[in-house]
Amino acid sequence: MSKTSHDSETPARGQQVITACALIHHNIDGVEKVLVAKRAATKKFLPGVFELPGGHINWGEDIVEGLKREVREELGAHINVGDPYAAFTYTNEIKGSHSIEVVYFARCIDPIEKITLQPDNHSEFKWVSQEETATIGPTSDEELRSVIRDLAILNGQSISLGM
Repeated sequence: MSKTSHDSETPARGQQVITACALIHHNIDGVEKVLVAKRAATKKFLPGVFELPGGHINWGEDIVEGLKREVREELGAHINVGDPYAAFTYTNEIKGSHSIEVVYFARCIDPIEKITLQPDNHSEFKWVSQEETATIGPTSDEELRSVIRDLAILNGQSISLGM
């Protein structure tokens, strides 16, 4: 299947789309950090916004295998995927679709120094700690809340479920 079969701009008017993203965490100098990548300015959907790596799952594709594929395409990295821990929905006005996004804990199998961005997907990436989440810049509210919650979990803090 071609890359455009699951990108954020291919029309899918009136369809439900499944997406998955990876909370790739790594301990850097004794501090748990999470990788966030900035969407390329050329993207029509959320240009210049920081996000967790991942993307659309193809029809019939296993969600974890699809997430691994997306991370390989976007970062050139192989990951181990852990448990899902968050899910949320959003509307993509560019595609005309409604998305369900599932967020998974993940770790890089490859050395983190080997991460290589594809410029048509992302312009930069950074590792952020719990204290640095305010420096992420533009991001979707749901993903930012997810990153903040996830870092709290990784740091052994209790979280409110907000129910």
